[in-house]
Amino acid sequence: FPPAVFPLSCVVQNYSWGKVGLDSEVAKLVASGDPLVQIQPDQPYAELWMGAHPRGDALIRDNRIPQKTLGQWIADNPACLGAKVKDAFQGHLPFLFKVLSVNTALSIQAHPNKELAAKLHAQFPEHYPDANHKPEMAIALTRFEGMCGFRPVEEIVSFLQNVPELRALIGEVAAEQLERSGSDDPRGVSAALRVCFTRLMKSEKKFFVDRLNMLVKRISQEAAEGKDTSGSNGDLLLRLHSQYPGDIGCFTIYFLNLVRLEPGEAMFLGANEPHAYLYGDCVEIMACSDNTVRAGLTPKFIDVLTLCEMLNYTPAPSSSKIFPAVQSQLDPHVYLYDPPVPDFTIMRIEIPASIKLYLISAMDSASILLVIQGTAVGTSTAAASEMSLHRGSVLFISANESISLHLSSPDGMLLFRACCLL
Repeated sequence: FPPAVFPLSCVVQNYSWGKVGLDSEVAKLVASGDPLVQIQPDQPYAELWMGAHPRGDALIRDNRIPQKTLGQWIADNPACLGAKVKDAFQGHLPFLFKVLSVNTALSIQAHPNKELAAKLHAQFPEHYPDANHKPEMAIALTRFEGMCGFRPVEEIVSFLQNVPELRALIGEVAAEQLERSGSDDPRGVSAALRVCFTRLMKSEKKFFVDRLNMLVKRISQEAAEGKDTSGSNGDLLLRLHSQYPGDIGCFTIYFLNLVRLEPGEAMFLGANEPHAYLYGDCVEIMACSDNTVRAGLTPKFIDVLTLCEMLNYTPAPSSSKIFPAVQSQLDPHVYLYDPPVPDFTIMRIEIPASIKLYLISAMDSASILLVIQGTAVGTSTAAASEMSLHRGSVLFISANESISLHLSSPDGMLLFRACCLL
């Protein structure tokens, strides 16, 4: 039999928003995972792609395997996915697993549901490269900040009253409609919110740049005088404006929740949920798709009309955006992040130092294992030889295969395992 468990060498994406050099968790993991890699101190290391995506197919680090990449190997050995996964996802690995190191904000974006994705792909294939939906989930590795979903209406109304520059862009009629919308009529609230947000996003470039400059000037002066600018969300506004001067996305901070995650906390981003990552390091998992509808904080193609049409305009507090991990009933060292989509699940595995032998159990799904901390020697009947595991190691594990870890680190191990639980 060919080895069904093997190490991977994964693709790094050097997008400009990434953390630079060894400040980046991506760079640190890559450097620990492969000591031969030279980290460039002035280069951004934004994303590590662990999977079989055509734009970042992982290399197989096992010279007994004839296939060079994971995508080729899965195409030749589709049974490795597990029977259910193989049938449900037409012989493809259904998820892409990543590490992100975010230094400056990513674009304001949302991902379409399957129905909209198919339509956008048919109409504009150059911007929407496939017909799949793209739910995703981020789990913080370091303190992580992002914007996600619409704020409670009272918070937005408070900004409309404290930030005249914002109110001018939205207009008095739309602002008053939101102020009058009552919590007893959720559809009325969503409709008023849609009007306000759409008016903001479609405002004339010259007009919103003037208003933004006025706002930045006012907040900078207030901050210099030692005044509290939190009523205008001043700190975040100045930070985003310094990263993307003159960008309409700067105003979205008055509509979207600021979500702060501690390490191990997660946020799940379903279809049509507006979001933007702001700062920090995370592991991320997503359905295998590149469909992103953008509308600000980006130099890329923006599609404001589609974005404003598709968004979920349901207001909710930022605390509701934190997705809980559930301790496994079968193994107290495993915490499951199991979102309401079939495409992916993540397990966080925390092995204490007192344990010297640990079994990564078999499951009916292919999985990808990432080592964040600790060292071990892994043995498996499905691997050609024993594998040395340390920070930055990435392993592909075929369905129904297990690995025994012989731990050798004084402080235990932290692992993340991405899989598909159908």
